[in-house]
Amino acid sequence: LELERAFDLPFFDPTRGGDPLLWQHLFWLFGHPEVYIIFLPAAGVLSTIIPTFARRPLVGYNAIIIAIVAMGFLSFGLWVHHMFTVGIPHLALAFFSAASALVAIPTAVQIFAWIGTLSSGRPKFDVPMLYIVGFFIVFVCGGLTGVMLAMVPFNSQAHDTHFVVAHLHYVLVGGFVFPMLAALYYWLPHFTGRRSVYSLSIPAFWLILLGFNLTFFLMHITGLMGMPRRISTYPSNWGWDWLNLLSSVGGFITAMGFALVLIDIIMQFRFAPRTGRNPWQAPTLEWAMPTPPPAYNFAAIPDITVRADDLDTDQLGPKLAGGGGYLAFPRAGRQETLGVDMMSGEPDQVIVLPRPSFLPLWSALATGAFFLGLLFKLYWIVPVATVAAIVLFFFWTNTLGTRSDEGAIDIGQGKSAPLDSEVKDNVTYWATLCGIAADATLYASLLFGALYLAIIAPGWDGPVEPLDWVPSIGIATGFAALLFARLAERQNAAGRSPDAMLLLAAGLAVATVIVQFSGLMRIPDPTGHANLALRFALLTYCAVHAGVAGLLAFHAFLRSRAGFVSALRATDMRITRAWTDYAAVVQLPAWAILLLLSGGGLR
Repeated sequence: LELERAFDLPFFDPTRGGDPLLWQHLFWLFGHPEVYIIFLPAAGVLSTIIPTFARRPLVGYNAIIIAIVAMGFLSFGLWVHHMFTVGIPHLALAFFSAASALVAIPTAVQIFAWIGTLSSGRPKFDVPMLYIVGFFIVFVCGGLTGVMLAMVPFNSQAHDTHFVVAHLHYVLVGGFVFPMLAALYYWLPHFTGRRSVYSLSIPAFWLILLGFNLTFFLMHITGLMGMPRRISTYPSNWGWDWLNLLSSVGGFITAMGFALVLIDIIMQFRFAPRTGRNPWQAPTLEWAMPTPPPAYNFAAIPDITVRADDLDTDQLGPKLAGGGGYLAFPRAGRQETLGVDMMSGEPDQVIVLPRPSFLPLWSALATGAFFLGLLFKLYWIVPVATVAAIVLFFFWTNTLGTRSDEGAIDIGQGKSAPLDSEVKDNVTYWATLCGIAADATLYASLLFGALYLAIIAPGWDGPVEPLDWVPSIGIATGFAALLFARLAERQNAAGRSPDAMLLLAAGLAVATVIVQFSGLMRIPDPTGHANLALRFALLTYCAVHAGVAGLLAFHAFLRSRAGFVSALRATDMRITRAWTDYAAVVQLPAWAILLLLSGGGLR
């Protein structure tokens, strides 16, 4: 979306082969899943607090986990319900309408599990539980209006009216703000050692609940009466006046409630009555810490063998404070924590944390300067920030790792585990894979945009200059870099030096960048037509990733020469291989689409 604004690439300009509807697809594809993802931390909060105040274990524990995963998965297939009125085909309307209604099922599973937990327990109503009751009231109403808006006929009538504004706020405030307020009042005594001031916290809840509903419930009515969103004035005889006046009054009442919450927080830190270490008698791990908790949280890492919401914190706390757990001893001045197996939860590696340093901060500032330079069109900053980020990355990683194999080391409790740098699937490698997966979603959006415009957008009849030999050479050099990166990893695993293979992989990655830029130079003017802009974007994407692959291969070469790499300490090799694989593979769909687009659109 930024490329057209910053570089005038006409992806969305119909006069130059673009389509404004693509902008909506990309915007909502990116922006809509977060509405559901933002509920996931709230679901964790609710699943923690409700059993504590119900004084019984959570009902449907496994069902809630499955429902949360299902909600996250479904959230990526619902974006078109924001676009029901733009004229998309009826088959797509039917599919996305069904998907939008389907997301109510995992949500309902969680709601009924929480209600079942409360109904089968002995609920104790304190301030956190008040906000959870508010969550049930507000969020369920928002969910009901969401199912209504998932139906195409109703959506066509209510689209872009105050009804949608009301639905949005009932879902977001009910599904996130109320649970977060419950979390605030639940965990704040853990930080302060004091309970809330009831004469402030309880009136604050009622002001927020009543003020919010007065503000936004009436918007359902004004929306059904036809009041559109985003208008600053309207005729006085349309019947919206008194409803909007009451909504405004409700907004002031809500603000008063939040003001009381703020005052209550300040009072808790200084003047509120003191409370015990675990005022709620909660059975979860955090309440085994002292109050207020120390900077290191636990003196020893606990060995948890039962469900994490069924712990005896009164016994566990003193045990951990006395060193009865993992890593209860300092070692070589290092900061260590444990990594665990994803299936069993057993510790399988010791993660050595980076020492305190300003290098991550400078790296983040350089990266931020790169994007701000693009955003504000200060393009001279971009190359400077790029070089700075690369140099800082090399300096930063030079402070990490060891120059010798340590093998399995003692972690306490009669167990041992290797350092994370000597483990095949460590956190660094998985972080790289997750980064590549996130990067691939951007690439998938780019490919989707290319195919969408080629099939639908007008003005795609004329062919463009063919690519000739460029794709063959680019694919050849990219996969040659992949081959040598893999050979380097194998040689390292066999105990032989990977240096020569890494240099060859880096050189071939640079050659791939040169080939990509030769393709870019053959584009006459990427701002002239969307076809040319897509060629420019795809080739630039491939060139950037080939360049990163070359940098990582050279970085692994330097790490190997410095003694940070061995058959056991092979993380740098695995990261280089994973990124080089990706940089080579992404060329295949890019060149295939570019060859298809060389003859014009796909009609």
